[in-house]
Amino acid sequence: MPPLLSLPALPALPALLKQPRFRAFYAGRLVSLLGSSMAPVALAFAVLDASGSAHDLGVVLAAHMLPLLALLLLGGAVADRSARRTVLVASHLGAALTQGAVAGLLLTGHYSLPAVAVLEFLNGALAAFTTPALRGVVPQLVDKARLQQANSLLGTARNATKILGPSLSGVLVAAAGSGPAIAFDACTYLLAAVFLARLTFPHDTYAARPCTHDRSAPARTTVLTDIRDGWTEFRAIRWVWAGALSFCLMNLAQTGTWQILGPQLTRQLDGEAMWGFVLSARGLGLLVSSLLMYRLVVRHLLRLGQLTSALAALPLLALGARLPAPWLLAAAFVAGLGSAVTAVAWDTSLQEHVPPHVLSRVASYDDLLSYVAIPIGQLSVGPLAQTYGAFHLTAAAGVASAVAALLPLTSRAVCRLPHAGPRHRESTAPAPGPSPAT
Repeated sequence: MPPLLSLPALPALPALLKQPRFRAFYAGRLVSLLGSSMAPVALAFAVLDASGSAHDLGVVLAAHMLPLLALLLLGGAVADRSARRTVLVASHLGAALTQGAVAGLLLTGHYSLPAVAVLEFLNGALAAFTTPALRGVVPQLVDKARLQQANSLLGTARNATKILGPSLSGVLVAAAGSGPAIAFDACTYLLAAVFLARLTFPHDTYAARPCTHDRSAPARTTVLTDIRDGWTEFRAIRWVWAGALSFCLMNLAQTGTWQILGPQLTRQLDGEAMWGFVLSARGLGLLVSSLLMYRLVVRHLLRLGQLTSALAALPLLALGARLPAPWLLAAAFVAGLGSAVTAVAWDTSLQEHVPPHVLSRVASYDDLLSYVAIPIGQLSVGPLAQTYGAFHLTAAAGVASAVAALLPLTSRAVCRLPHAGPRHRESTAPAPGPSPAT
């Protein structure tokens, strides 16, 4: 019987990056993630400096989020119907134009709230098409045995830029202003589009098909029908909707509490600087865990991911219990470790087990459930904290988040889902291209 868990010696890490198609995709993601991690800081300072109004910043942030939520399902359907490379290149070029236009308004001193809000609205709409396509394109680049390693490399890039990007943005804003920082973000989108345009696939599109086991059935051509079929497939895969519902409940309990009460309570307990240390500790955990996931071999990856997702509740529990700063920092670090495992496990499981022709649509329903819960939680935190007390609410949110994370483990579909990852030392030979959808 093979071992349940093993950490084989690290093979040649560049093996996956030596494949031209994955290397181009990875380079595109790296520069795009760097720009995206810098943009929120630059945009916040830009709007506040130009308008002096926190209200303007709230309008701009809402203008970005609303179309993202509204168009995610459409984005998933388009990504399944079309060549995903085309979707990604078009969305990145559009993002370069919208961010470039925002930078132009700031650099020329022509800031206008309606103009910036409209441009961020368009940017959010483009993101609704980018996210599902990104989920679906990875299985077209690598075979199933290397999906976990591919997602680990992509997670490492994402988490490294989360640590580096905000600091770089702050330095650039201080040295040159927020306009050049947003212009840099626009350039990263443009460069990412160049890298993504170099991608080639033997079969660059999975035409949308009806959600049936009969793959010889005629293709459906209506976008609304494709969205409905995506919902049918989403509901039919028990472990998918169980996991998605779990993440929805976790975001509802955790995200708003962490973002709003976290800074307030850490300042109250340990001073203003502590919140930055806590975020850094969590970011370090994310980065370390992403690197380790490249090496990890486990028989039931999804089960491990659901277990580790409960670790994200630890900082809330530490804050609610008013534990000393070293315990809070340790909790944040462990939470980062767990969150990175969960992200890699979830993406890999989707890509291994959801049919390629419906993958982007299923992922879009998953994302929509997760994203919708965030603003609901954010709006609820203030009134609940006034009623029950901030520390009590934070502890309760931690407990609720941990319970929501562990609930899917009551399902055999979650616990028994097999992992198709490598069971032995990785070969250095290039992976074959993906099989065409039949």
